[in-house]
Amino acid sequence: MTTSDTSKKQPRPPIVVVMGHVDHGKTTLLDYIRETKTAEREAGGITQSVGAYEVEKNGKKITFIDTPGHEAFNHMRQRGASIADVAVLVVAADDGVKPQTKEAINILKETNTPFVVAINKIDKNNADPERTKQDLLAHEVYLEKLGGDVSWVEISAKTGECVESLLEHILLMWEIDPPLADASAPGEGIVLESSRGNQRGIVATVIVRNGTIKKGDSIATERVEGKVRIMEDFLGKQIDVCLPSQPAVIVGFSDIPHAGETVLVGGVPQKDVKENTIEQKEEDEEKEVIALIVKADVSGSLQALVQILRAMSTDEVIVKIISQEVGDITDGDVKHAVSTGAYIVGFNVKANKAAENVSQAQDVTIITSNIIYNIVEQFEKLREKAQKPAHQGILEVLAVFSQKNEKQVIGGKIVEGYISEKDVFVCQRDGEDIGKGRIKNLQQDKVDCREVQEGECGLMVECKEPIKPGDHLVVEA
Repeated sequence: MTTSDTSKKQPRPPIVVVMGHVDHGKTTLLDYIRETKTAEREAGGITQSVGAYEVEKNGKKITFIDTPGHEAFNHMRQRGASIADVAVLVVAADDGVKPQTKEAINILKETNTPFVVAINKIDKNNADPERTKQDLLAHEVYLEKLGGDVSWVEISAKTGECVESLLEHILLMWEIDPPLADASAPGEGIVLESSRGNQRGIVATVIVRNGTIKKGDSIATERVEGKVRIMEDFLGKQIDVCLPSQPAVIVGFSDIPHAGETVLVGGVPQKDVKENTIEQKEEDEEKEVIALIVKADVSGSLQALVQILRAMSTDEVIVKIISQEVGDITDGDVKHAVSTGAYIVGFNVKANKAAENVSQAQDVTIITSNIIYNIVEQFEKLREKAQKPAHQGILEVLAVFSQKNEKQVIGGKIVEGYISEKDVFVCQRDGEDIGKGRIKNLQQDKVDCREVQEGECGLMVECKEPIKPGDHLVVEA
């Protein structure tokens, strides 16, 4: 940490984090305050990275941090709360306290962050602010005029009703105990987000907590170092100086800093800092292992995605992250997946043409989406498949309808496990292997399907040996 002369310290502008449940109006509120429109550009209407913005009220600056609302981004919200001086807890008047609202309340209490409640969407016909207040009281948020000391404002982020009053509440809370900073000291900030671009290289969004960061300064986090080559304000305008509470985009790091790391002017990386992002307990040999290569557009999203995927391990399956990087999916990632038997998961990134070609040729599974729960749903299907027994399935042949060369149409019933289209099987007769084949088509109840888990079904298969009723087709995982 930097040190500075306490006599030189002056109040710095407040840093405000906006928190709450998904779709309760956090980004819409910031859009109104900034008089800009970003909500329409968010995938699925959900903010999925951390942004920082400066606004002015009564001649005083306020820095806002917008945090993701979806439950998948819990640790990103925690990072925002730990940086902020004041928080705005947005609760929709038509919806009340929801899971991420409760989570945000807990984070604010744990970090001792003072906050004001913005009861939003009062313009809606089904809005019920009084019920929302009672809901907050039930979750130990004790509001002013209702026996507590937590400020609250009823607003409409859509129309702007009472948003000015909300800003006044924020400034009043800040004035009670304003944070101090020494602008003459070497700069100290926090990395909000970072990514690797094709043109400018490594880019990091930093918010200064104390001192000043200047263009040309040598900088370092716990892990990486660099020199400020380019610095821009939140509007993209190039600046030479970044003052306390001011957010800036910095180009010049030697490698991608992690979101949440401290940036120091003149600092030196701690070379012995351990990379705990890749550390993982050794697998139980009895369990199935799903190896993953994880890519994302920015470091905060990458950390969140890794956290989510690891949490999806079960008693039967261990999720092992063998690589995690910021950036698009390349043919090198696909080749790595081929050599390790891994799947590739990408958030808000694309696979380049070479990666697509290699993945198709080598049958490598790539899961990508710009909405986090789409990735979760796709991965759950992979995990379920991995949890199936190693001896995948056995079908007893009941009838043979046609045989032409190697193509045979048969009917049968599942006696164990399940079978899938394109599965390779061993045909057994009286306990002896007589040949191998592949399932080309599956039908159940005269409808094409990819998998049959129970009951009778029809199959078109390819097998050199003629199949007979009573045979068993044994599908191995």
